[in-house]
Amino acid sequence: MALFDFRKTAEAPAVSPVGAAFPSAASTTGGLVPMEDLLRLVVDEGGSDLHISVGAPPAVRLHGRLLKMTMPALTPENTETLARAITSDANMQRVNTDGSVDFGLSFRGENRFRCSVYRQKGALAMVLRLIPKKLLSLEEIGFPQSVRELLNLPRGLILVTGPTGSGKTTTLASMLHSINATTDSHIITIEDPIEYFHDHLRGMINQREVGTDVPNFADGLRRALRQDPDVILVGEMRDLETMETAITAAETGHLVFATLHTTGAARTVDRIIDAFPADQQQMIRAQLSTNLKAVISQILLTRADGAGRVAAFEIMINTPSIGALIRDNKTFRIPNDILTGSKYGMVTLEQSLVGLYQNGLIAQEDVVGKSQDPQAAMQLLASIPQRR
Repeated sequence: MALFDFRKTAEAPAVSPVGAAFPSAASTTGGLVPMEDLLRLVVDEGGSDLHISVGAPPAVRLHGRLLKMTMPALTPENTETLARAITSDANMQRVNTDGSVDFGLSFRGENRFRCSVYRQKGALAMVLRLIPKKLLSLEEIGFPQSVRELLNLPRGLILVTGPTGSGKTTTLASMLHSINATTDSHIITIEDPIEYFHDHLRGMINQREVGTDVPNFADGLRRALRQDPDVILVGEMRDLETMETAITAAETGHLVFATLHTTGAARTVDRIIDAFPADQQQMIRAQLSTNLKAVISQILLTRADGAGRVAAFEIMINTPSIGALIRDNKTFRIPNDILTGSKYGMVTLEQSLVGLYQNGLIAQEDVVGKSQDPQAAMQLLASIPQRR
């Protein structure tokens, strides 16, 4: 399905399937649609991502679907022209030396994109993600009271996990906004790149970008400990040093938020422990058993009505029982504790998916298809009245 036909004439302006008018190819230079027009299309149509790659026309992800525009495939010269339109000389140099670069881009003064420019098959390619302008409240996201209570903790490590594009950054931005608006905390973030800009509210918030303000996550986190923080956000725990420093920061009186590209609480704990040498793993288990306060794993699904996407969650709150499982290297039992931990605000992914289905937000096939335990999902589905 083509998102848009750029081959229309100026007398018959091209129109996207959802009805927004857009410039014709006659308004472009040399037949190539300007980058500004492509970005405007993403914003005006409510897309989430713009893909630019050699051998295919530009494509926009709309409500989870990747839709190609009806226009000629891009050449290496085309993608380089589009990339240079938004990429500084310094960032182009990083592409040439490192193969890729990530940065933030402001558009029309009110929209921001997270840009990833990279080389593939020797040519330039890009993915630009539109950052939502409005932060959702934790209630709008769908978190239970137990998650909101975590924001009042004086110290500890809270992990938000999930695959790329699952909304982790948005969730964390909403959490930080809530803390910033309701407490007199000093918040420091280390991000790559900065996506949401926060203002000083009741608290103070300072945002540092990897590659611009700090050389890397580990160094930014280490320096943050000397800057009188109450709350620290680590955009991603990519390496052993960052993990080790984050755990130490949580242990020494800071509330630390971080992300990992994992699914499920048990896998997240195992991923952290396995990153350490064997002779340190028991010590890390002991530290995590007391300092890891929660793991929130999330995925995004296309709504049943096609109008956007909705998030499903697995929420693990650390209890004495779960702390003992972590310490004793029995993380495989964590899902059972989550299943029986509803009084603590815990939710399994399967319970979350079934709840979304009951509310008419997702299709039944997504409940099983997106679950971590399809058999448990089918059992939950069988126990509820089926929608007509």
